[in-house]
Amino acid sequence: MLLISLVQLHAADPVIGWLGGTADSFEGYTLVAPGSSTTTYLIDNAGRVIHSWQSNYRPGLSVYLLEDGKLLRSGKVLATPADMNTGGWGGLFQVLDWDSNVLWQFQYSDDQVQQHHDVEMLPNGNVLVLAWEMKSAAEAIAAGRNPSLLNNNQLWPDHIVEVAQTGSNSGEIVWQWHSWDHLIQDFDPTQQNFGVVADHPELADINAIGNAGSDWLHGNSVDYHPELDQIVISARAIDEIWVIDHSTTTSEASGHSGGVQGMGGDLLYRWGNPQNYDSGSAADRWLYGQHCVEWIPPGFPGEGNITIFNNGTGRPGPDFSEVLEIVPPLNSTGGYDPSVGGVYGPEAPVWIYSDPDPGNFQAGFISGTRRLFNGNTIICDGPTGLLFEVTPELEIVWRYEVPVSNGIPRPQGTPIAAGNSLFRTQRFALDHPFLAGRDLTPGVPIETYLSPADPDGDGDVDLTDFSCFEQHFTGSGSGTGLPLFENAAGFYFDFDADGDVDCDDVDSMELIWTADPASFPGIPGCDLGEVFLRGDASDDGSVNIADAVAILQHLFSNGTLNCLQSADINDDDSLDISDPIALLQVLFGSGNTIPAPSGVCGMDPTPGDLTCEASICP
Repeated sequence: MLLISLVQLHAADPVIGWLGGTADSFEGYTLVAPGSSTTTYLIDNAGRVIHSWQSNYRPGLSVYLLEDGKLLRSGKVLATPADMNTGGWGGLFQVLDWDSNVLWQFQYSDDQVQQHHDVEMLPNGNVLVLAWEMKSAAEAIAAGRNPSLLNNNQLWPDHIVEVAQTGSNSGEIVWQWHSWDHLIQDFDPTQQNFGVVADHPELADINAIGNAGSDWLHGNSVDYHPELDQIVISARAIDEIWVIDHSTTTSEASGHSGGVQGMGGDLLYRWGNPQNYDSGSAADRWLYGQHCVEWIPPGFPGEGNITIFNNGTGRPGPDFSEVLEIVPPLNSTGGYDPSVGGVYGPEAPVWIYSDPDPGNFQAGFISGTRRLFNGNTIICDGPTGLLFEVTPELEIVWRYEVPVSNGIPRPQGTPIAAGNSLFRTQRFALDHPFLAGRDLTPGVPIETYLSPADPDGDGDVDLTDFSCFEQHFTGSGSGTGLPLFENAAGFYFDFDADGDVDCDDVDSMELIWTADPASFPGIPGCDLGEVFLRGDASDDGSVNIADAVAILQHLFSNGTLNCLQSADINDDDSLDISDPIALLQVLFGSGNTIPAPSGVCGMDPTPGDLTCEASICP
């Protein structure tokens, strides 16, 4: 178990990647799909890469690791149509296996429709696709749209299609729902959908005040509830979430009857801004430019409730973001009852996270949230690429900043001003069934390091770094000094990954010291070990035929070696028959040379029977 505790960062601490955490963090693997990158990463709680997937596309925008270990990844294939002038465009989705092989790719993008923002895998293997569809100015006006609210003579309302796979690059639309089929308006009495908006909360007012651009609703999130067979949608531009019935046929979904709830494709439930259906008042409004609406899964604390990332854009007073958890007013039949006055409840969320200083947490766009199995909530501040985890008591227990900017992993110590956005994230338990039998050996972090002992990333291993190292020194497991993993910097000083920052690690740090060697402070009781001579497997001070014999005896006759590293002739981090062969070639004039002992030690044990500290003989 990795034990870490959050502390205030100082000059030598990381500014990207893993920024710290506590033992109250939910131990697991976190999915990170940087918006500017074609790579998707799975990292552990210390920011080390467990696995990664490669795609030909940047996210467009959602990426999900599925319950069977496959990756569902939307992708950007076309720029936003010129008449749209909005964000979130994509165009296709892919299903990748663990090794990045594309099992299925489906493009939904042309001059009439375009996938955007989100997709959702259904239990039957079909995929829900959130998409725009183009309506001309004439069509919009015929639907009662106020011409003054038209932009570029087009309107792009949202719709959802369910796609079943028919081939590796094809699919069949087996169900669809269109917001365009469920409109009301009180602007143009000559149109068929003219009516009293307040009397029809199951319909969407086409003139609801929101985004006056072509992207009228700006749907940005879709989630599915398998037991209810319902879909929830986030309509950001009108500051509202909607629930619709998926049990309908496509024909029923285009009308106002049918399905389990008998309402066809009409809205079963809506929340966040009741003034959209001419009910309530400004005091009843909760949502401002929200993203990422999800039902909490069964077995998780709060199951059946809905979480929402409320961006807070355009709220009265200064903008600030918050995460909301609401209890929808679900009745015994799976429908939703409005409260007195026709406003759908609840009156207030059951749980809210916001920063005590609102100015510290304000994400103007994208972003997401998800409930974790232990009751904590992971939050994605999308524009800054900052992930953090909070307890039910609102304590931050883990922090991580995406270290990829404009598609390139950045060096530690360099703050990222822009270009490292993240749409949302997931975290899975260490023992999740789909992980069974997979190689989960931690690798290096996503961010780059000029040296593992250079936490401030300035290119020098010097007194500044040693000061931080000394704070994390724990001796030889005696518990002296500060706890290992007090923050992210402490993790990177454990060169041999044995769970202690001890004398062996002091040796490693001295070997890669870049300042004046005489200035290395050292730690009392820790002396640099004997530096080995590569090739001197017999430990007699010279390299000769006896060394090749010693290696062969070790490999085939249980012979012992005083220093395993000295026998790794070809420096491939393992001992095998290639090493005595390489030594004989050197001894008998092949022209080969023996690599010098490495002075830089990685952060994890190397393969085979060598230790990480490749330049020290224990």
